[in-house]
Amino acid sequence: MKNKLCIGFYLLMSSIVYAQPRIQLVDSSQKASYRGLSVVDNNIVWVSGSNGTVGKSTNGGKSWQWMHPKGYEKSDFRDIEAFDKNTAIIMAIAEPGIILKTKDGGITWRKVFQDTTKGVFLDALTFTGKRGYAIGDPIDQHLYLLKTIDLGEHWHRIKKDSKIFAVDEAFFASSGGNIIAGRKKLKNKILLVSGGSSSRLFSFPSLQVQELPIIMGGGSRGANAIALSPNEEKAMIVGGDFSIDTISAANSIQLIFKKGYIDMKSPTTNPHGYRSSVTYINDKKIISCGTSGIDISEDGGMNWQLISKESYHVVQKAKKGDAIFLAGNKGRIAKLMP
Repeated sequence: MKNKLCIGFYLLMSSIVYAQPRIQLVDSSQKASYRGLSVVDNNIVWVSGSNGTVGKSTNGGKSWQWMHPKGYEKSDFRDIEAFDKNTAIIMAIAEPGIILKTKDGGITWRKVFQDTTKGVFLDALTFTGKRGYAIGDPIDQHLYLLKTIDLGEHWHRIKKDSKIFAVDEAFFASSGGNIIAGRKKLKNKILLVSGGSSSRLFSFPSLQVQELPIIMGGGSRGANAIALSPNEEKAMIVGGDFSIDTISAANSIQLIFKKGYIDMKSPTTNPHGYRSSVTYINDKKIISCGTSGIDISEDGGMNWQLISKESYHVVQKAKKGDAIFLAGNKGRIAKLMP
C-alpha cells in the first residue's frame, strides 16, 4: 500500500509540474521594441514597433516576414490591428500622428490619417467589425478620440468640448491596450483607462468617469490596459509604476458590470509588478505581462501566479483560436505553451 501511495503521489506531482505553462521564444531577429501585437487566428500574427518595424507570420510564429513601410523607417508603430494575412492597420505615435493601412500583406502601405497638430500623440487602436477607434493623449485637457466606420479607410475626430481630463492625465502607449470596444453585452460601448496625475475609467458614448484604485500621481504611474472577459460580464485592468516595475501594490482591479453601474473588486493577490498588458484566455483564466514578468490568474483575476520573470510589453489571444502570443523589447516574440 505504501508503494502504491508513493507512486500515486509521484504521478500527481508530475502532472502538476507538466501542467505549468511555459513561455517559448519564437523570434528575436529584429532590432526593435514591439508594443503592437494582433493575433488574428492560431496561424496569422502581426507585430509592430520601433525603427519602422512590422512583422507577419502565417504559420503560428514558425517563420516571419519583415517589412519597413517606405518613408516611415524611423517611426514607432505602437499599435497594430490586423484582420487577415493581407489587411492590417498600424499607428505611428507622434508629431505627426499617422495611421497607415495595407491590403496586400504589407507590400504597400497607404496613409489613411495624419495629424500634425502640436502635441498630438496617438496611443492605441481597437476594432469591432468595421467600426474602430484610436485614442490619443488629451490636448489641452480635451478628449482626443478618432473613429472609423469603414475598416480604417477614413477617420474623424469625436469632439468633446469640455475639459474632462486633469492636468498631466493621459494614456500610456505601452501595449495598445488602454482602449477596448464592446462586441456583445457592451456593444457600442467604449472603455478607456488613463494614468499619470490621475488614473480613471472613461465610458463612452454616455460619458461616465470613475476613479480607479490604481497607483497614480506621477508620469510613470496609472492604469495601462483593460481587457473584457469573453462574456463581457467583467473586465480586468492592470498597470502600476513602470519606473519601479517590481511594485505590486495597487496595480490591478477587476470590473463587474451591473445594471446601471460598474462594481470594482481588488485582487487578493496582485500581479507581481508593473503590468502593461492583459488578456482573457477564457472567462476565468487571464494572463498579464510587463517589464518585470508574466502572471496568470485562474480565478478571474482575484489571485495571480508569477510564471516568468521575462520582460514583455504586450500579450494577446487569437481572435479566432486559442493561441497566446507575447511581444517585447530586443525583438522578442514568444508563445504561451500549455
